[in-house]
Amino acid sequence: MNRELIAEGFNFPTSLTLDARGNLYVAESGLPFDGAKPGGRIHRVQPDGRTSCLLDKLRQPVNGLTYHNGYLYISEGGYPGRISRLSLEGEWSVVLDQLPGLGNYHTNMVAVGPDNKLYFSQGAMTNSGIVGLDAYDLGWLKCLPHTHDIPGYEIELAGVNVETENPLSSERNTKAQTGAFSPFGIPTQPGQKIPGQVPCTAAIMRCNPDGSDLELVAWGLRNAYGLGFLPDGRLLATDQGADDRGSRPIGNAPDLLFEVQEGKWYGWPDFIGGAPVTAPQFQPQRGSDPEFLLINHHRLPPPEPPLLKFPVNTAAVKFDIAPQGIWSGQIFVALFGDEKPMTAPQGPRVGRSIARIDPSNWSLHPVTTDSFHRPIDIRFHPSGESIYILDFGEFEMESTGLVASAGSGQLWRVSLEQSMITATERVNNIDSKPKIKL
Repeated sequence: MNRELIAEGFNFPTSLTLDARGNLYVAESGLPFDGAKPGGRIHRVQPDGRTSCLLDKLRQPVNGLTYHNGYLYISEGGYPGRISRLSLEGEWSVVLDQLPGLGNYHTNMVAVGPDNKLYFSQGAMTNSGIVGLDAYDLGWLKCLPHTHDIPGYEIELAGVNVETENPLSSERNTKAQTGAFSPFGIPTQPGQKIPGQVPCTAAIMRCNPDGSDLELVAWGLRNAYGLGFLPDGRLLATDQGADDRGSRPIGNAPDLLFEVQEGKWYGWPDFIGGAPVTAPQFQPQRGSDPEFLLINHHRLPPPEPPLLKFPVNTAAVKFDIAPQGIWSGQIFVALFGDEKPMTAPQGPRVGRSIARIDPSNWSLHPVTTDSFHRPIDIRFHPSGESIYILDFGEFEMESTGLVASAGSGQLWRVSLEQSMITATERVNNIDSKPKIKL
């Protein structure tokens, strides 16, 4: 194993990018856990591991950092969300503002397409379509009321309403009825129509590099945290599955890898990987079985199937594609790991590792690694012989609450080593390329 610590001391970093000369840049989320200073920051990493802050006081959480043509494009969650850019000479400007924010998920990373447009994802404001009291359990939110979801296509509601305690009322023991795609405490009616809008939530959108011509690409991806283009121009997204929590809990929902195509529907909030949320495998442990929120499925595009399903609760985040060498074209993905017991009942820990995807058959293969706290971003060295791994740091949800350590984020460089193919793989011929060890 050849593993080298490049830099450390980051406060909950989320994003890593390299410029045209191979210089490294890291974005800190700005989340104020464990006394960390609030507000997102952009750092340049020097060859000797020292860091210099290029920009601070960004809207938290910063979820993306992408280099393109002399600029660093920054995805700021915030309220509202926005995309800004920073030139390597230090000039900063806002590209796109007034994106949805103050919800469960946020404005996510930018990927630059073959058409030179900025593609980015916008996460859902809720777990599964209804604002609920689980907002208080999310370490980055902890508030009501928060923003409700906005559809990208016209929808017609089934009129599902959930009754909860009403913590916003000054009177004791009052209840609130909340419907889908509706503010907390506002019920909905069967047949109620909501037009599609841009910007919207749970979607992939795109715009020109200057922020003009914002348009919807596809809707129904719950939280597409990682985006990237294959060499042939296809857009891939890792979509994080719904949790067993809140007013509409969904059990055993896997994270998914999708090919994103214009005008398609990816199923949220009523389908997961092409399967209806009413299927037995999605029965939750923390509430009633989920019902459909929409009654116009027949007027929407059919829900798209995924290329791959990740193990439940692994939290597939960002990925990169090997540019050359023996792993050319292979996809390496960071698995952030579960956030039990917040997002699901107690159980074995999963994720917290790196995996490889073979695009020839969309199979998933573990990469043997020393443990990371929370790998969140991964980028190949231009040679293809090593990878940079960004670790978010110590961050665990315990029964007593969040346990996190400021300054525990790290940046590693790891060489890719060839090892023997196992006997099982030889017999089954399931992997024509050798495993790797980090």
